[in-house]
Amino acid sequence: MRGNRTKKKSDIWKIVMISITSLLIMSAIVFTVKEKRELAKPSLNPPVEEQPNENNNSIETPTEADEQQEIEDKHDDKSNEEQQEPEPQEKPQKIEYDESGYPVTHIEPAEPTFVQGVLIANKEYPLPKTYNPGERPEAKAAVEKMIAGAKGAGYDLIAFSGFRSYEYQTTLYTNYVNRDGQKAADRYSARPGYSEHQTGLAYDIGEKGRESLWLTSEFGETPAGKWLHQHAHEYGFILRYPQGKEAITGYMYESWHFRYVGNELAKAVYEANTTLEEYLGLK
Repeated sequence: MRGNRTKKKSDIWKIVMISITSLLIMSAIVFTVKEKRELAKPSLNPPVEEQPNENNNSIETPTEADEQQEIEDKHDDKSNEEQQEPEPQEKPQKIEYDESGYPVTHIEPAEPTFVQGVLIANKEYPLPKTYNPGERPEAKAAVEKMIAGAKGAGYDLIAFSGFRSYEYQTTLYTNYVNRDGQKAADRYSARPGYSEHQTGLAYDIGEKGRESLWLTSEFGETPAGKWLHQHAHEYGFILRYPQGKEAITGYMYESWHFRYVGNELAKAVYEANTTLEEYLGLK
């Protein structure tokens, strides 16, 4: 009997051990499956450093130390710029003039020169070779009106020389040089490109029937010449090369040469008893 009891206890113990072992195995299996599920579950909030901005670029927030360093760098750059010596500017080339008042080296201008809206043509400011406006309509109308005014006063004036092209002035000046020499010609005739006649605004004026006085200072002493000197500004003209102003204008007294500048300026120059160069501050 005792042997049977011992056998039964042994069987019961085996059953208990098997049951415990089974429970442990099942627990281990359940734990492993749960852990795998947790690992496989996606995260709803990725780490901050991995979150992209709207431009798909990472954002790096500057620290206070970075900002201070940037300010110091800018200050250093500015100080370096201030300390740098400015590059020396090229000095304008000094123009030398000959004894006749012309530049020793002629520089062909690209455009005509205007001072205070006034076209200038003299020994200092030449015109381009290609400048060819012809006789200006406003000047032509004004000189015709002036001649009519003189006619009413009893003087028969004529504008016997007006617009001249660069080419024509070349021929004219060359003939004067061949006849009188360059030094003498430079006192009463402009070199090509320097003539006011090329502007289309200048006229040589004389009296009909007294052609022997054309292009002479004596014309200014005649009644017709005196009338012209006293009334030309009323029609927009000035006596371009007055007596005693050769050092300013570059030309001898020409009682016959008148330049159209408009009524307002002509009146101002006449009343100031000066030259165009002086009035405009060119001399």
